Amino acid sequence: MDYNSILGVVLAGGQSKRFGQDKTQVQLGEKILIDYILTEIVSEFNEILIVANNDIQFLNSKKITKVEDYKKDLGPLGGVLTAMKWIKHNKKNYKWIATFPSDTPFFSKKYLHNFIKNANDQQSKLFFVKSNDKRHNIFGLWSVELLDQLEEDLIKKHERKVEDWANKVGVTTINIEFENYDPFFNINTPEDLEKANEIMKLND
Repeated sequence: MDYNSILGVVLAGGQSKRFGQDKTQVQLGEKILIDYILTEIVSEFNEILIVANNDIQFLNSKKITKVEDYKKDLGPLGGVLTAMKWIKHNKKNYKWIATFPSDTPFFSKKYLHNFIKNANDQQSKLFFVKSNDKRHNIFGLWSVELLDQLEEDLIKKHERKVEDWANKVGVTTINIEFENYDPFFNINTPEDLEKANEIMKLND
């Protein structure tokens, strides 16, 4: 799959209820949390879109644009729809969006390369990563051809769960093996942040 046909999208519109504050902005080591994923993907795509509703800080790059959700409170699928609509509204030529969460500090571009390399765009319109057979519904490749169906299901039928919607439209999973700590480990709570700090110290 051609990287030039893919818009990189970081979904950062969540309310971080379990964390108690906007977790994208918390400090982990030398960086705020959102900058870990941005650092890994910014060199891989022509443009990166951050979908976030708060006024947040993030990596300084001319490649990165921040937009708010097209409609609030629609969850991750709302962020996906927002990105697809941004492509259409701005007459961009992207055929796919690659989505990433904002809270996975141990993800590295080598896993992205593995994912993209194994995604056959003739086989499916939707791909998700699996790591050691656990599916990650936010690490995805979504064909922009899904826009109309997503808007219909999300806005009119009120379908909110990524898992259920993906299963309905048909999703292909690509499994990525790892050893030691999970590169897809995400931070939802202050306890997760403490665990991430411990992992970082072990790997210093």
